Amino acid sequence: MPPNISAMLIYLLPLMAIMGLYIFSQQRRHKRSLELLREATETGLLEPASLHPLINESLCIGCKSCINACPEHDVLGLINNIATLVGPSNCIGHGACREACPVNAIDLVFGTATRGVDIPLLQADFQTSVPGIYIAGELGGMGLVRNAITQGVQAVDCAAKNLRKCPNDPLDLVIVGAGPAGLAASLAAKELGLSYVTLDHESGLGGTIAHFPRGKLVMTRPATLPLVGKFQFVETSKEHLLAFWQDVVDKHPLNLRFSEGVTAIDGDITNDFTTTTTLGQFRSQRVLLCIGRRGTPRKLNIPGEDLNKVAYRLQDATQYAGMNVMIMGGGDSALEAAISLAEQENTQVSLCYRGKAFNRAKFKNRERIQILSQEDKLTLHMESEPTAIERETVTLTTPDGTKVLPNQAVIICAGGVLPTAFLQNIGIQVDTKYGSR
Repeated sequence: MPPNISAMLIYLLPLMAIMGLYIFSQQRRHKRSLELLREATETGLLEPASLHPLINESLCIGCKSCINACPEHDVLGLINNIATLVGPSNCIGHGACREACPVNAIDLVFGTATRGVDIPLLQADFQTSVPGIYIAGELGGMGLVRNAITQGVQAVDCAAKNLRKCPNDPLDLVIVGAGPAGLAASLAAKELGLSYVTLDHESGLGGTIAHFPRGKLVMTRPATLPLVGKFQFVETSKEHLLAFWQDVVDKHPLNLRFSEGVTAIDGDITNDFTTTTTLGQFRSQRVLLCIGRRGTPRKLNIPGEDLNKVAYRLQDATQYAGMNVMIMGGGDSALEAAISLAEQENTQVSLCYRGKAFNRAKFKNRERIQILSQEDKLTLHMESEPTAIERETVTLTTPDGTKVLPNQAVIICAGGVLPTAFLQNIGIQVDTKYGSR
C-alpha cells in the first residue's frame, strides 16, 4: 500500500469511527425522543402545567444545549435535529432551556392553543395595568421559588424609582404576601431603606409552601437574597425551607404583619394608594402583590361537601392514620397527598380523578402513584367523578357505573380559583394566554 494512502487511513479511520458513533448516538436520541412523545400522546400528557418553552423551529440548530440544560429530565428531545417538547407535563417553567439556547430560538409562554391560562397583564417592570401596583411571583405565573425570589427583588427595584420623599405617611411600599416573592421583596425594601409593611392573611411565613404536605420536597435552584447573599438549596424539604426563612427573618427583622388579610386597594399613583385590611388601613406610594394564584380552593359543588370530614389540602398525614381517606384531584397536590398518606402504615387511601391520565402532574409523582397502586397501598378510580359525600361513604360515577364506597375523610385537591374578582376590583386587567407570553 502506498505510503500516502496509509497516512490517509491513519487519520481517516478514527474520523470515520467518531462519525459513526455520532450518527449512532443521534439515531438513538431521535428514537428515544419519538418514544417519549408517543407515550405522552397516548397517555394524554401533552398539556404543560405552567410556563413552558415554545421553540422556533426555523432558528433551532439542534445543538442540544437546551436539552442538556433542563433540570427536569425528558422534557425536551431532539427529533429530526430539532429541539421538541416531548414531555410537556414534566415541565415546571425553570427557563434554563431559554438561557442555554445560543441562537435565541426559545421563548417561554403560558397556555397552549387549546388551553388558556389567566395571567394578570404585566409590563416589563412588573407593573400592572394600574400604574403603581406591581405583581411578582406565583400570581404572575412564576411559581418556582428561585424565580419568585428574583421577581420579588426586581419588582421592588422598579417600584422604588421616582418615589417622593415622605417622612412616614404615606409608606413607600405595601407588600402583600409573605411567601418567597414577598419575603425577598421585604428584604430588598429594607436594603434600599424604604418605608414598607408586608401583610399576609396567614399566621406565619411561607405562603403556599407552608401548606405543602409535611416532608414534601421543594424544588428550587441557587438564588441570591438581599442582605443574606447566595443560598445553595437545590432540593430540600418544606420544613427545611421554612426554617431557613425563619432564620433569615430572625437575623434581619422585617416589618411583617400576619393574620391581616387585604380586602381592598383603592387610589392611584398620583394620590397614593389605600390598602384596607381586616385590621386597618395603610397609605402608600406603591403596592406590590406577591400573593398566590390559588385564591380560594376550587369546590366541587356536590352534596355533602360542607361536612367536617372534608378538607382542601393535606398538611399532616399522621392525623389520618388508621382512616379510610379519599383524595379527589389529578394534579401534583392531589398525587403528593395520596403518596404521603399511602406511605404510612394502617391508612386506606384511594385517589379519584376524572381523567384517563394524570396529565398535569410531574413524572416523579405519576411514577410513585403507579408503584403504590401496584403494591396495593393505593386504590385508583380513574375516569370517575364524585357525586355525593356522606358521613360514612362517598358516591362515585365510574365507567363501571355508580359506586358507593366506605369513607371517613375526603381531601379535595381541585386547585384554586384565581382571585380575579379581587384584581378586577382594583382595576388590574387579567388576560387569558393561549401559548403566548
